[in-house]
Amino acid sequence: MNFDKKLLEILACPVAKGKLEYDAEKNELISQAVNLAYPILEGIPVLIEDEARVITLAEKE
Repeated sequence: MNFDKKLLEILACPVAKGKLEYDAEKNELISQAVNLAYPILEGIPVLIEDEARVITLAEKE
């Protein structure tokens, strides 16, 4: 599944208020600023801090 690039341009991390990156392999939106990965379920990004998973240091490398 490919994520709409125009939507990605207007979305922001609810915690850091910064840009998000799309990870196609894991189907997530990544906030590098706070090391959170937000899931995309059935094509809808779930931008809720409690639903995000923490990106580990090993994943960042």
